[in-house]
Amino acid sequence: MVRVYPFAAIRPDRNTASAIAAVPYDVVTVDEARAIISENPKSFLRVSRSDAELVGIPPHDDRVYQRARDNFHKLIENGSMVRDALPAMYLYSVVQNGEIFLGLCCCVDVDDYRTNCIRRHEQTRYDKEEDRTRHIEVTRTHNGPVVLLYRDNGEILPIIESLVPKGAIPDSEVHTPGGAVHRIYRISDVSVLKHIEALFACVPFLYIADGHHRAKSAVNVAERNGEAQKNDEITRFMGVLFPHDRVRIHGYSRLLTDLGAYSKDIFLEHLKKYFNIRRYGNLDSSGFNVTPKIKNPHLYHIVHMYLGGTWYECVRRIDPHAPPLDSLDVATLQKYVLGGMLGITDPRGDSRLRYLGGARPIRDLEQKVDCGEYALAFAMQPVGVDTILAIADANGVMPPKSTWFEPKLLSGLIIHTFE
Repeated sequence: MVRVYPFAAIRPDRNTASAIAAVPYDVVTVDEARAIISENPKSFLRVSRSDAELVGIPPHDDRVYQRARDNFHKLIENGSMVRDALPAMYLYSVVQNGEIFLGLCCCVDVDDYRTNCIRRHEQTRYDKEEDRTRHIEVTRTHNGPVVLLYRDNGEILPIIESLVPKGAIPDSEVHTPGGAVHRIYRISDVSVLKHIEALFACVPFLYIADGHHRAKSAVNVAERNGEAQKNDEITRFMGVLFPHDRVRIHGYSRLLTDLGAYSKDIFLEHLKKYFNIRRYGNLDSSGFNVTPKIKNPHLYHIVHMYLGGTWYECVRRIDPHAPPLDSLDVATLQKYVLGGMLGITDPRGDSRLRYLGGARPIRDLEQKVDCGEYALAFAMQPVGVDTILAIADANGVMPPKSTWFEPKLLSGLIIHTFE
């Protein structure tokens, strides 16, 4: 069963939260991070992407991690961030595109990760894992929350929601350029905290939605340091827990720099060996996903392709006996097209393949192809959350960039430390 813990967070106050809050470290390039920091010197990217401040120094140099630690401590020393006096849990609310997402921020146990009570569906890359391990180890913080899902029996979320009375003033509130509103509410009543712990003691598993590298890196740090120091906090890491059916999942688009040895017409002919293909026609390019036109779409693999200024709907019947992994559209695309036709056998590392994640309008794909930067684009359908959980339960590993979860949580609003 799952263990959850309160902790005394370090947080910005209401007046500094908007300046400090930052996008996750891994959704911006070093140049983008540098531009944000230049415009806003209080941005938490100075901690999470300290390499942006050290031009000409390799991103994994010891000085990068020490700069992150120094920048974090400066935020505390100048009063921009303050530690809570007592342990608490925190409600993290996001209002976005007319939807309300409400998660519980707390600490979870690395042992639950080791024993697979915290389940994952994605492999970690060693270089990214080692980077975050060193970052956590040197800064002595977990400063990027891991997004975790739980299967709610209908009892937990109403209790969580009841902890925020109508009209309650949040501890901090941040409005993002995209129009989302992020709010933090502190829950410190000991009896309430004990009740929350008891509720989750009846939850058998948590599932990582976003933050596989952060979770594994936290486990690495605990294994390297925790037991010798007898420090409970180092054996825990920070997560935000959402009901599995109260998150949003988008597809993760694929972009290809070229068609290999194929011309456009020959590529289409070969593609017909694996998919039934027809022109899609006009679509709303301001949306995030392409709506399938085929009847009973749940029976088919569906991939929408943009090539030569035209959208095509590519469909293939799903094998009803296929295991969950083989039923994924991205797995079928990889097997027959990316790997089979184009020889892209390393979807994580091949320079011909790029990804465009999540809540980006379809027109962004069109523009990247129309300007000649890419030869074609594949817009993928979202993967159902029940499918993701089933794969994790079976210890399966999804292909890279299979899902884009929302909400995306900001860094710098809640920090867990193990000093």
